[in-house]
Amino acid sequence: QVQLQESGPGLVKPSQTLSLSCTVSGGSITTTYDYYTWIRQPPGKGLEWMGAIATSGSTYYSPSLKSRTAIFRDASNNQITLQLRSVTPEDTAVYYCARSMSLLLGVTEAARYDAWGQGTQVTVSS
Repeated sequence: QVQLQESGPGLVKPSQTLSLSCTVSGGSITTTYDYYTWIRQPPGKGLEWMGAIATSGSTYYSPSLKSRTAIFRDASNNQITLQLRSVTPEDTAVYYCARSMSLLLGVTEAARYDAWGQGTQVTVSS
């Protein structure tokens, strides 16, 4: 059974680049036909779909975040990396990674994914 674990700095300063990792266990990120998605939830707000990467390496981004977001695969560590540039306090959120067998473009409903991480809190503050 695939398990996902997010990790990264809990505190980032405004204008910096946030980098988060999603470590995948129980399956390879390159040998199965899956999609890995990043979703976040700011305090007091709903879930926001950020972007996804296929095991082929194809990427898909939210139009509102596309200019600041990049998602990569790290096959050697079996990790999916999210980079968010030029962060502001509005990027403060719990960040989740999730896995699905098909591309769930814009979908934030956890039940639609077959694996969902516990999330990692990121605070953007000087």
